[in-house]
Amino acid sequence: MNNFRALWWMALAFTLFMLWTEWTHFLTQKANAANPVATQQSSVTADGVVVPAPQVGDVPQAKLAASAQASAEGVPTTETRIPSAARIMVKTDVINAEFDTKGGDLRFMSLNDYAVSLDDASPFTLLSDKSPYLFMVQSGFAGQAGRVPTHHDVYTSPNTSYTLAEGAQELRVPFVWEKAGVRVEKTYVFTRGSHIIGLESKITNSGAEALQASPYQQLVRNSYDPSSSFWLPTYTGGALYDDVNKFDKIDFSDMDKQPISRDAVGGWLGMMQHYFIAAIIPNKTESMHYYSKALDTDRHALGLVAPTVSVAAGATAMTSVQLYAGPKLQGLMKELAPGLELTVDYGILAFLAQPMFWLLEHLNAFVEPVAGFWSWGWAIILVTMLLKAAFYKLSEAGYKSMANLRKLTPRLQHLKDNYSHDKMLFQQKMMELYKTEKINPLGGCLPILVQIPVFLALYWVLLEAVELRMTPFLWLNDLSHYDPYFILPVLMGISMVVQQKLNPPPTDPMQEKVMKFLPYIFTVFFLFIPSGLVLYWVVNNGLSIWQQWHITRQIEAQEKPPAHHHG
Repeated sequence: MNNFRALWWMALAFTLFMLWTEWTHFLTQKANAANPVATQQSSVTADGVVVPAPQVGDVPQAKLAASAQASAEGVPTTETRIPSAARIMVKTDVINAEFDTKGGDLRFMSLNDYAVSLDDASPFTLLSDKSPYLFMVQSGFAGQAGRVPTHHDVYTSPNTSYTLAEGAQELRVPFVWEKAGVRVEKTYVFTRGSHIIGLESKITNSGAEALQASPYQQLVRNSYDPSSSFWLPTYTGGALYDDVNKFDKIDFSDMDKQPISRDAVGGWLGMMQHYFIAAIIPNKTESMHYYSKALDTDRHALGLVAPTVSVAAGATAMTSVQLYAGPKLQGLMKELAPGLELTVDYGILAFLAQPMFWLLEHLNAFVEPVAGFWSWGWAIILVTMLLKAAFYKLSEAGYKSMANLRKLTPRLQHLKDNYSHDKMLFQQKMMELYKTEKINPLGGCLPILVQIPVFLALYWVLLEAVELRMTPFLWLNDLSHYDPYFILPVLMGISMVVQQKLNPPPTDPMQEKVMKFLPYIFTVFFLFIPSGLVLYWVVNNGLSIWQQWHITRQIEAQEKPPAHHHG
């Protein structure tokens, strides 16, 4: 067995891993479409709005929210008319947003600093209330019915459009609701250069009776994510975090099966997709009630209800919460809230992927002053060299084993010629030869097998790191995308052919035929893999070829008799 058989097993493992990921993604979508919401979990009002059934909890604010039935307005994947009043446009240096006066909902958001793709320079759309991609932020108050607004009530705003002024650092967008002596002002606060949006709510009670209300916020979306595909199977769904349960992915099939009803101090909730997230981050010292709802036609809500606010007659109360809607930048995520960086979804290999990204990021910062836009590509090459250095001794042992096997090629061919009629006897004689020569035939596999988790971890780093999105290197216009000219996959295949020449030929004729096709199989396999990953593998193969050639030459030199000089 040689290292190309190990490569074969690595390809099989990786392919099965990818197929399993995509299959679970498919089953989730199928379950979302096939499983209607149970009638005991929701009811439909006269205007067609889905209202969740009461949520029963042990804390006062959860009971208050249950009695008020804080509702979730779902968004189907089919053409849907979301109840609307009037649009309010907002523009900052990094955000284009649209609010609706019905509920003061955040209905649309595009990111000026992130393009759709290399072929489409228009701003990337993160939030939308138009099919097929539906993703909204809603907020309101659960409490005494009719005295406080929910996201179904209509607000007013002084202007129909707001723009961050030249040189200004902050833009405030107010929404006002008034009824029966109660005035609610919801103000969204935008900051220059930031995707963080503050939501401040001021309740003024001019009535004769005290008022109680619980602020709630929720994210509502469907499962549609155009950036996820077979070759890029990424997670689209909800996530919750609190100090007890830690990071918990709540995918849409989970919401279908069992609605979330959880109480925790602080924490956060979010809806994730490839590269981007919308998250609601409440006060970290207050007890929150988190909930989810699976609605009709692939619509899901994930939200929280804050503690009850008591406003005496003639008094005023203030509440606030943070909304983040933007890219999953790992450093920023960690600063915003504990555990938010985990939304950069590396899966079970996070323990390898996170330090690998840390190293990649620091190497990028080191070479950026010289390399400019190409710095991430050089950082990948440097990471490859450092990993190769870390595995040098392990690889050395494997290549020595391969070189020793190569020396036995004539003797193995002799055994094959003599015992080809009896495969069992041939295997027995071959193992006796290995034992006599003290050679481990599996020694060449270990260096490759050890690198499999590193390979997969780097795959997820290059797949998930938005920092690498649309980052160029040499002829590559996007390291997170496949090589448009397929140069790297071809180089990968050539490097495998060279490695094959350095290895002893297989003794099994069938295995020998398979090995001859393996470089072509891998070339096809790597055609649509992120080019940053193929860059890593090509550089790694080049270093491996040099190391193996050097070791093989040393061992073969030891076998040559010393030259005799005649005087």
